[in-house]
Amino acid sequence: MKNFILIVSLFVTHIAFGQHTPFTGNTTPTWQECISRFQKIDDNSKIAKLIEMGTTDIGKPLHVLIINKDKEFSPEKFNKNKSVLFINNAIHPGEPDGVDASLIFAAEITNPKNELYPLLDSVIVCIIPIYNVDGSMIRNGFSRTNQEGPAEYGFRGNAQNLDLNRDFIKCDSKNAESFTKIFQRIKPHIFIDTHVSNGADYPYTMTLISTQSNKLGGVLGEFMKYEIEPFLYENMAKTGFEMCPYVNHMGRTPDSGITDFLETPRFASGYAALFHTIGFISETHMLKPYAQRVESTYQFIVTMMKYMDANSNRIVEMKRQAEQQWHYQEYYWMNFELDTTIKTTFNFKGYEAVIEPALVGKGERLRYDRNSPYTKDIPYYRNYRAQVEVEIPTYYIIPQAWSKVIDRLKWNGVSMDRMKSDTTMFVYGYYLNDLNTSKSAYEGHFLHRSVSARRDSMNIHFFEGDYIVPVNQHAIRYIIETLEPQSEDSFFAWNFFDGVLQQKEWFSDYVFEEKAKEILINDPQLKAKFDEALKTDPDLEEHWMQLNWIFRNSPHFEASAFRYPVYSIK
Repeated sequence: MKNFILIVSLFVTHIAFGQHTPFTGNTTPTWQECISRFQKIDDNSKIAKLIEMGTTDIGKPLHVLIINKDKEFSPEKFNKNKSVLFINNAIHPGEPDGVDASLIFAAEITNPKNELYPLLDSVIVCIIPIYNVDGSMIRNGFSRTNQEGPAEYGFRGNAQNLDLNRDFIKCDSKNAESFTKIFQRIKPHIFIDTHVSNGADYPYTMTLISTQSNKLGGVLGEFMKYEIEPFLYENMAKTGFEMCPYVNHMGRTPDSGITDFLETPRFASGYAALFHTIGFISETHMLKPYAQRVESTYQFIVTMMKYMDANSNRIVEMKRQAEQQWHYQEYYWMNFELDTTIKTTFNFKGYEAVIEPALVGKGERLRYDRNSPYTKDIPYYRNYRAQVEVEIPTYYIIPQAWSKVIDRLKWNGVSMDRMKSDTTMFVYGYYLNDLNTSKSAYEGHFLHRSVSARRDSMNIHFFEGDYIVPVNQHAIRYIIETLEPQSEDSFFAWNFFDGVLQQKEWFSDYVFEEKAKEILINDPQLKAKFDEALKTDPDLEEHWMQLNWIFRNSPHFEASAFRYPVYSIK
């Protein structure tokens, strides 16, 4: 009986004084258990509310816990002078560290007697408990082969076997559709997506992917790199969880050098960057005990909150400046590649790599020797350069026939007008010259890469109801990134416009022969080009290819073939 009283007394003391007790154990809740625990936080606090804000591919709701001292839980009515932190958990349910860390964090920060409670004076917190609800239902202890705990966890793919961290542009899943709508309502300043890393062995429990600063660009890129990042690294070390950048190593081992991870818009933080939101991916180390990983994720969230509380006004102002900055840009840069001519160093703590005979079969294996730790400067490559530059138009015009694209623009809060009558307009457009299409499926698509397009002026007939998209709006980066066909994560790259890649009308060679002769007689300039092509183009050895050349360069060839169906007005 005395022991029971002591336990109760200790529990009450813990609640009363708001002390933080580090996470212990090796289990993570199921989706039902998780939502039940978040609901209890809602029930016990007047400043927290758990809301269903969308659905998922299996018909289960997608929840968001909103924590706001103003007791305002409609995102459209948030105090615009407060910064907003948005935390997304279990996009990969086999990496549930953020789920447990967020449960602890939410319970503590909503307790008025906890030392974290004052951080909510200037910050609003929004948390998705489990994003990939579908995958979380497929519980096992084996799919994360190299990971130390928890004992049981969810599966990476969702109900469509999609990796939801590749779905933020194409939005094939209901989960992603819901997320985009939530994101556009919340309009966060800082975004955290919680993960567990794969790769090399090293002493760090927490590694960090920041939004790639060159791609984020402008005032936000500088602000993140030179102000937020140093604070996070310095103060995480004070918690006992010294951080290093995500170990994205150049060669086989980290001492070969590490690079910034380039998160294009298909990824969570890459998507967030299109809306002037600074994103961070917390990547705990898979070989560390689960409790240690959860605690480091908790400490990262708290460290971020401390920065946001101390700098909330500045964060709000930096986002405002970034939005304004894009209103005056004349060009947009995309398709970034690593610049290996520029590097710094990072003082890295690692383990010596050992190459030794394989334990199974023949050959050699790589092993990291934890008995041989080292600390040394290694190359660190952070600079990326854009490979494509496009002039920013005033408007895009999208025919209503491409409804899947229109839907996604709407989900992302893009303002559009509709044509009031049929009309022919002078516009600019692209003809698709060349591209490489993947031969195997990637996330349900056969991606187009290395897209080459010729820009030209043309007269196009549009119909009543076709969409006019003004570019100079809050979604300017998203609009350009998705609608310019050369962009590596454009809607074209993800196969939304593949219908234009097929020619619909052809010719019969035995009939077209006389027509071809007539075309050349009536167009001496075309005949001269044809005669030159016969001398220089090896593809014209075959007679059918010669007829095809004449056909493609004549009025008989359909003007819409290989014409990208999104147009622009300067």
